[in-house]
Amino acid sequence: MAFDELKKDLKEADDDIRSYLENSEAYYKLRIFKALMRAVTSFTHVIVVGAIAFLAIFLLSLALAYSIGNALESTYIGLAIVGGFYVIVAILCYVFRKRFDRPLFRKFSKYYFE
Repeated sequence: MAFDELKKDLKEADDDIRSYLENSEAYYKLRIFKALMRAVTSFTHVIVVGAIAFLAIFLLSLALAYSIGNALESTYIGLAIVGGFYVIVAILCYVFRKRFDRPLFRKFSKYYFE
């Protein structure tokens, strides 16, 4: 009799463990799906907005370069001035790149550990 009860308890424990593992697996699949979808949608937003912003900055830079060139009576000098400005911006971004990393780490760790 005691052996049958022990066998029944072990069978129930085995069923509970299997149920727990199946539910845990489903939970982690959903969690991974959520994280991946956040990453994909964020990446898509960045690409779309970045492409539009790039085109706008490109066209505005050309307009600025031509207007500077007309003021100085040399289109080449206008283009060189605007190009030099972007070189300076690129150097500053490189020098201060660690300051850009910290906010990104904070933002993405917030999403990851939620």
